[in-house]
Amino acid sequence: MAEIGKTNRLKVAEKAPYGLYLSAGELGEILLPTRYCPKDAGVGDEVDAFIYYDSDDTLVATTQKPPVEVGGFGLVKCVSIAGPGAFLDWGLQKDLLVPYSEQHRPLEEGRSYVVYAYLDSRSHRIVASTRLDRYLDNTPADYKVGEEVDLLLCEQTDLGFKAIINSAHWGVIFADEIYQKLRYGLRVKGYIKQVRDDGKINLSLQKVGYKRVDDLSERILTMLKAEGGMLAVSDKSPPETINKLFGVSKKAFKMAVGALYRQRKIVLEKGTIRLSDD
Repeated sequence: MAEIGKTNRLKVAEKAPYGLYLSAGELGEILLPTRYCPKDAGVGDEVDAFIYYDSDDTLVATTQKPPVEVGGFGLVKCVSIAGPGAFLDWGLQKDLLVPYSEQHRPLEEGRSYVVYAYLDSRSHRIVASTRLDRYLDNTPADYKVGEEVDLLLCEQTDLGFKAIINSAHWGVIFADEIYQKLRYGLRVKGYIKQVRDDGKINLSLQKVGYKRVDDLSERILTMLKAEGGMLAVSDKSPPETINKLFGVSKKAFKMAVGALYRQRKIVLEKGTIRLSDD
């Protein structure tokens, strides 16, 4: 069943001079204007299209990909404040409304915000909210340590970065786990480090446990081979040097180097490491 506010795979039902009509089940046939039509698409073909209400409050389809869909979170720029609330430019003809009642703090024109998009139950139109807590942690967290997850960075604090996990839960990347430049609204891959007894979730940007060591060990070997078999870095190097080269902590680097040394893949020398001749 086709859903408003989401990308749907729809079959072309009819060709018209001004576009294609797509069969959207109970929603009827919806126009995909010519400028968005895939080349050579014809009746019976399937098209991935996003369905929304245009400025005339008519359902329309587009092959454009907005930064947020209904039931999800995304970073969108506020372009105006008027009438019922703030309006966001999400790349479509009609701007996305954030009603005043759905603003955690008053939005400012020109700034970008992480929002949640949903279908308003009364108007049946797509609107957005910056009151993110309402839409997160509503189901028990069922993650395994080391599991790879999708993260959306939302708020920097003294502890580190708060991030949305898989569009479902809050998590925290602590400052001592951050060895790369991060910014508000960035989407990155991360890993579950710990699900605490109180339900809160600790995150890492690197693989955890032995997987982390193995991954870093491979990166070190790859860089050694690319640099002719020697690197001017060792387990005695300053943390800043290690971070600049590999984007990890000195502790993680020493674990990986130690593993490679025990496997006799590298030789440790003063201020350097080199590939073993074995």
